[in-house]
Amino acid sequence: MERNQKKVVVITGASSGLGAELARAARAKGYRLVLLARRLDRLKKLQKELNGQGVSVRVFEADVADRQRMEEVFKQIGTVDVLINNAGVGFFTWAHEAKAEETKQMLDVNVSGLITCCELVIPHMMARRSGHIINIASQAGKMATPKSAVYAATKHAVLGYTNSLRMEMSRAGVLVTAINPGPIATPFFDQADPEGTYVKNAGRFMLDPKKVAEKTIAIIGRPVREVNVPRWMAAGSRIHSLFPNAVEKLGKNAFFKK
Repeated sequence: MERNQKKVVVITGASSGLGAELARAARAKGYRLVLLARRLDRLKKLQKELNGQGVSVRVFEADVADRQRMEEVFKQIGTVDVLINNAGVGFFTWAHEAKAEETKQMLDVNVSGLITCCELVIPHMMARRSGHIINIASQAGKMATPKSAVYAATKHAVLGYTNSLRMEMSRAGVLVTAINPGPIATPFFDQADPEGTYVKNAGRFMLDPKKVAEKTIAIIGRPVREVNVPRWMAAGSRIHSLFPNAVEKLGKNAFFKK
């Protein structure tokens, strides 16, 4: 715990959902926190909650898609020991009905924003020969399904970037991990699935954000390539990579329940 109190953990998209649970889990381990999100009111509420636990918590209103703002924020933050790229957005819609502004937002936040944050900490971590970058990807990055073409594409990009970065950073003593969760019971779906179709059909398969957060914080400082939850869904993506035609044919009805 005393060792953790000297480490600074930066979490993007920390105002609610998985981001807020990541902050709580990191707080429980004694890390010094820096929380970033677009909703400053929610950040301050979370800051008040966590500061009451005797842990240093700083908050910054910032949109990861705004490179200039992110550069300003990271200059103010200073040393970053752990970066958790959690900020993300999704819209579940048919590819032929996709809205240009929603497509742009997913690419800007999920891909460009994540890369920006990594680029802003990489040089300093390399110079210190220490640090850990944790990117929240998705099982959608392993296996795409209908009504999530762009979202799945962004998560495929996150995994591609993370895998390459991991190999590059291994020479500098910097750890890089991908977290690939299935659907999590968070406000994410209020926007991604406003009709509630996916949430209704996913039902009991929805993950508890607190448990996902605890698994994520537990691997800080450990050379873990990736964390896949739930395991059965991860197994499904591996089988799909080997037998794509069979899986898509057998699972067709389930895939279209989004």
